[in-house]
Amino acid sequence: MSATAPTLHLICGKIASGKSTLARQLAEGETTILIAEDDWLSALFADQMNSPADYVRCAGKLRSILGPHVIDLLKSGVSVVLGFPANTVETRQWMRGLIEASGAAHQMHLITTPDETCLARLRARNARGDHPFAVTEAQFHIFSKHHAPPTAEESFTLVIHDRPG
Repeated sequence: MSATAPTLHLICGKIASGKSTLARQLAEGETTILIAEDDWLSALFADQMNSPADYVRCAGKLRSILGPHVIDLLKSGVSVVLGFPANTVETRQWMRGLIEASGAAHQMHLITTPDETCLARLRARNARGDHPFAVTEAQFHIFSKHHAPPTAEESFTLVIHDRPG
């Protein structure tokens, strides 16, 4: 086991901003695992995910299932890359609870990719068909309206990733 303290890595960024790519890179660390929301949602709820409201409902169920597991992993000395979008205050409050319950260190990775770049990546990803979910441009805009980067008052250890394109 690594001599470094376990860390919970959190990622905030819009759809197709590079969250999954960054998550995979972060998970390359020693004693670090990736828990990717899209993989779990696809495996458990793909047939129930037809609207943004469905996503909110299913993601909430997934958080309630995986939260205790993430805490146990961190307490056992394993770092976790939580591949869940930390894009809303509500989601970050849940993540803050994981940090407090586990006593782990954390890093909040903020990806600042411009919308035009995200949309170009989204179109390419949808054309390739290699992502569990094909998100429309309209859905991108709906979810982007709810995107709220973390504030200083939330007291996260922030790591900014500027991704101009």
